[in-house]
Formats: sequence, C-alpha cells, structure tokens
Amino acid sequence: MIAPFGFATAGTIRFGRGVLAEAAPFAATFARVLLVRSASVMAADGLARDLRQTCAVLDLIVKGEPDLPAITAHLATTRPFAPDLIIAIGGGAVIDYGKALAALIPASHGALRYLEVVGDGKPLDAAPLPLIAIPTTAGTGTEVTRNTVIGVPEAGRKVSLRDPRLYPTLALVDPDLCLSCPKGVVLASGLDAITQVIEPFISARANPVTDAVCRDAIPRGLAALHRIMDHDDARAWDAMALTSLCGGIALANAGLGAVHGFAGVIGGRTGAAHGAICGTLLVPVLQANLAATQADAAARITWVIDRITDEFGSLSDFDHWTRDHGLPRLAALGLPPETHAAVAREAKDASSYKANPVDLDMAALLDILARG
Repeated sequence: MIAPFGFATAGTIRFGRGVLAEAAPFAATFARVLLVRSASVMAADGLARDLRQTCAVLDLIVKGEPDLPAITAHLATTRPFAPDLIIAIGGGAVIDYGKALAALIPASHGALRYLEVVGDGKPLDAAPLPLIAIPTTAGTGTEVTRNTVIGVPEAGRKVSLRDPRLYPTLALVDPDLCLSCPKGVVLASGLDAITQVIEPFISARANPVTDAVCRDAIPRGLAALHRIMDHDDARAWDAMALTSLCGGIALANAGLGAVHGFAGVIGGRTGAAHGAICGTLLVPVLQANLAATQADAAARITWVIDRITDEFGSLSDFDHWTRDHGLPRLAALGLPPETHAAVAREAKDASSYKANPVDLDMAALLDILARG
C-alpha cells in the first residue's frame, strides 16, 4: 500500500541554457518590478535594461545571507515602491532575500510573527507577491521551495519563514549562469545540492515521486561535481544545475534530515556558508544513520553509499576528495568543540531534523560533530 502524500512546486519551471531571456517578456505585464540581486551577478545588468523597456524597476543589491536586520532595512525602502512583481537573480541567499521580501512587503506584521522556532510561526496574513527566481549557483534549489531562510543574530539561529503560497511563480534555471562561479563556491554549493537529493531520498517522509526524482539525481550530481571540480567540464553544468533543481523539488515534498538540522544551527552561530556545513557533515551523518536504523531506511542509505562508491571509490575516498579540494572542517568554520553539546540539542529541535530516518541519540550526534 502506498501511503498518502502530496506534491507541490513552483508555478512554472523552465530549465535550459538561454532561458534567462524569458524573464523580461514574462515581467512585461507588470507595472513595477523589484529586482533583487548581488553586485557580482553581471547577467542582472542586461536583465535590468530589458525590464526598464516595459516596467518601472527598483534595483536592489543585497549582500551576504538574509538576516532579520537586513530584511527590516530593505522593507523600509521597498514597501514605498509598491512592487507588483519581484525578480531575484543570484545564489540561494539572493533568492531567499527575494522570497522574504515577497512574503513580508504585503504582510501586516513584522517578520518574527511568521518565523519558525524563534518567532510565533504564524501563517502569512496576506498572499506573497509573485516572484521569478533565477539561480546563478547550482546548490540550494530554493527556486522551487516554499520557504525562505532568515538569520536571527540575537538568537544565533537561521530559521525558516514558510508558507504554501511562497513557491515562486516562475523558476528559470539557466546553467549558463553558473559558469563563472569560483571553485570554492562550486564545491560548497554542489555538495549542498547533492545533500538535498540524498536526505529526501532517505527521509522518513519520502514518497514515490520524490524517490523517482532523487534516484536519478544522486548519481547524476555526484558525477557532475566530480567532472566540474577535477576537469573543468563545462558540459557537466547542465547536470549540476538539474541536480540542484531536483533537490529543491524533493526537499519541499519529502523534507531533509540531520545534516540540515545541524546546518541551520551551525550557520546561525558561525555565519559559515551553508553548503560547506552540509558538505562536511554528509559522510558522518550517513554513517550514523546507517548504524542506527534498519530495514527500508538502511537499504536506502546503503544504496546512496554504493552510488558514492561507484563515483569516488569509497565513502572514505569521497570524504578525502572533498578535503583535498579545500572543504573545511567544522572547527575551521568557527565551531569550537565546547559548543557541540548545545548545537546537538538545538539541532534536534530544528524542523529539518524531524524528517531524519531515525532519531539519533546524543552520543551519535556528538560523534558526528566531532568528525565533521
């Protein structure tokens, strides 16, 4: 018997080299467009020029990952503009900025009313603005999810604002936009993408649709990241971008697990890159989950480890490969050992952890952190 499940994603997904060109024609029916981007995304300059032929445009350059003070400051300048469409072009952090503003510009209250864990976790009281999400890194998959991650510095946490209406109206996934990424960003974002097809596959909430997505994407993503990092194979970017997209689709419908439960806590404490945290924890979490679970979940984890072995030789070889390419350990990311117990306790309360295939005990969680 197949257990009941649901499935949802962005309103429309367009994938392929050159689909960036579809953004301006889609926006032409809107009067005022808020363009959210980072200063480093050169493709946004041409997009802004195209948009101004038909729309009033407010060009908002954002920095770093979204946090509550930055979002509050940006609301003060964007609400008076009264956009009727938001376009976010950039990495996962930029798209999260765009989604946060899409949710909060029409909202009646401050962000804390809607934030999970550190806030009230209330549903949005107004529909979010329509959003076009255009990723320029292959990692987060946030262009097809219904949440945005916001840092809350005073709480030392990164938490989600989540609403079923927050799926972007249009996701444009153009692998050409990823080609200029620095190798460190490629590695961290690629490991994030791979983690985000692995965790939904072994999740307690996996379903037949997400299984189909992840079974294809896991070996595809592993091979693509290997070719990009070791051989600068530009042809592999299509596969890497597709893996990232599949990760967003899967996590939105099957949840994640302990890697991301840790990542939200560690990222909030240290400000370290999300993908680097996920990458450094993936192997020890897989091993801890395999040791603690059985039956179907163990078979799924073993299948994942076999796919890693097919590409890299063994799970240990994969871990060494990431380190040889510069992936830092948790201590280098700013997490001292004396914080591990508190981090483990907080990770157990994270929403992402709830879908882990097994509830790991404190000893297992501390061992993961010690090896990460």
